Amino acid sequence: MRAAGDRWWLGLAALAAIVAYHGEATDRARVHAAVAARAAPNSAGQPATSGARASDSTWRVVWADEFDGAAGDPPNPRTWVADTGDGCARGICGWGNQERQSYTASRENAALTGTGQLAITARVAPAGLRCWYGPCRYTSAKFITKGTVEVGYGRVAIRAKVPLGQGVWPAFWMLGAGWPTTSWPQCGELDVMEYGGGKPTINSSSVHGPGYSGQTPFTNRYARAAGTFADGYHVYAVERDARAIRFLVDDSVHYTATREAIEQKGAWVFDGPMFLLLNLAIGGIFDGDPASDAVLPATLLVDWVRVYTR
Repeated sequence: MRAAGDRWWLGLAALAAIVAYHGEATDRARVHAAVAARAAPNSAGQPATSGARASDSTWRVVWADEFDGAAGDPPNPRTWVADTGDGCARGICGWGNQERQSYTASRENAALTGTGQLAITARVAPAGLRCWYGPCRYTSAKFITKGTVEVGYGRVAIRAKVPLGQGVWPAFWMLGAGWPTTSWPQCGELDVMEYGGGKPTINSSSVHGPGYSGQTPFTNRYARAAGTFADGYHVYAVERDARAIRFLVDDSVHYTATREAIEQKGAWVFDGPMFLLLNLAIGGIFDGDPASDAVLPATLLVDWVRVYTR
């Protein structure tokens, strides 16, 4: 899956492996044709109403998960590795953000729908489960692709429908593949989609690295002109090259962080491979703890995740 010397780490072999896991055809030509037919970058629910430019049409899919499979199946474990617990085992209780959920590998918290989506569902925790603050209040799911899917320059996108409710915190993000040997924030982090259910008209995208982490100056909160992000499916994407990082919603660029601007704050650490992270947190510093458990169960629906190159 990794090719030396070209800064791109994915090919059709990875895509074929995902399709094979769910019992479909493994012929590479058929796999590519099937995904390409569904892969127009502008396949969003509602277009963004503002932005610097629309994403061009020169991208081609080199890897994707369309989440096809039987209802109740887990997402492909050859790609999506469950990252479980409350963060304490990593030395970051509450995942560094005072989050209230314990992530599990249970299909109660993450399973295919049978109609081409992955459902990540946060629930009220069962009795007896302990978290960093005492009895756990919630369970949910988190997946990472470290060691399975790592991407270089190009475009990464997710088509997803986020849940409503103050305290729900879905995110799609990326970390440098050197993590944890290279610690955070030196490894680099890109937050493609970060959404708080208490502010459903806003999506946040950020760049974190050495000298510009936490309350990073490289953040943009993109607000919809009408409706909320929970109204339907939207495409959240990042495009990365040697000169800049661009964040998009429904193919409209809402924020660009240039290498020149970043290097005024610290080192640029975004030339190498990065892996994907997908999770639904509950509570914590981003959107606060739920005022009521009536917001649960809350479900993040993911239609697809795709990686593109030119």
